[in-house]
Amino acid sequence: MKLILSLLTASLVVYGHKDGLAMTFDVFTPPTPNGAGVLFMVSGGWVSTWVAPETFARRFDALLAKGFTVFSVRHGSSPRYKVPEAAADVERAVRYIKLNASTFGVDPARLGAYGGSAGGHLSLMLGLDPDAGNAQSRDAVLRGPSGVAAVVAWFPPVDLRGWTGPSGRFPALDFPSTQAPSVSPIDFVSKDDPPVLLIHGDADTLVPLAHSERIRTALTTAGVTVDFVTIPGGDHGFTNAAHAQRAMALTVSWFERHLLKRTSGVVSRLFGNSSFLSGSPH
Repeated sequence: MKLILSLLTASLVVYGHKDGLAMTFDVFTPPTPNGAGVLFMVSGGWVSTWVAPETFARRFDALLAKGFTVFSVRHGSSPRYKVPEAAADVERAVRYIKLNASTFGVDPARLGAYGGSAGGHLSLMLGLDPDAGNAQSRDAVLRGPSGVAAVVAWFPPVDLRGWTGPSGRFPALDFPSTQAPSVSPIDFVSKDDPPVLLIHGDADTLVPLAHSERIRTALTTAGVTVDFVTIPGGDHGFTNAAHAQRAMALTVSWFERHLLKRTSGVVSRLFGNSSFLSGSPH
């Protein structure tokens, strides 16, 4: 635990503002970076809360041990903000990290995203619905590309049709039903999608296993690299510690397989400026 605490490189990095509020993430840099970065979506029910980094860090132990730089990304939270706004926020976070990749010591071509439930949904949106940016924007962040090179989604909702409208439990879903397709990952499957790992428990009563089954079928049909692991007896949230540990081990293995073999030709230039504290991101 003491080792992991020492790996917090920067807390509350501001990647954007809206309504006078800062959107932030924390950065955890391993002792021996491998040049790849993993974005963790801090989102459950599309609620994104701040947790002290020293408390949050322990969940990244396995990734840090393998050399991944980890970004814990927060988005505009429910109930004030809805799902489409959360998706736009985390997309901006990816653009920001890519723009400042050399400062963070990561290769912009080797970024992955993962999360559970709403976080898994947002990770899939990042992987399946990227764009090249707006070259005409006055905002340097928005001029850059979004998208990630690998995705891991734990028990994700993949089709929000029929889920939208007033909701006491999930107010982030209170938006017009006509917008549901725009934030349903199942609608964005295409042959050029990055590798996707789906992990879902067969005892999940909140997000049925069928969600992962459907998108696995769609990705397979499109020719995308995809794997689907069912956790026997696994509930929503993997509250059984053994289930969570297995899911994390699978997650790390997936990112090792699909992020470490990639290279954009810039890795050798990154580590002369790998400390966030030595630079000033845009």
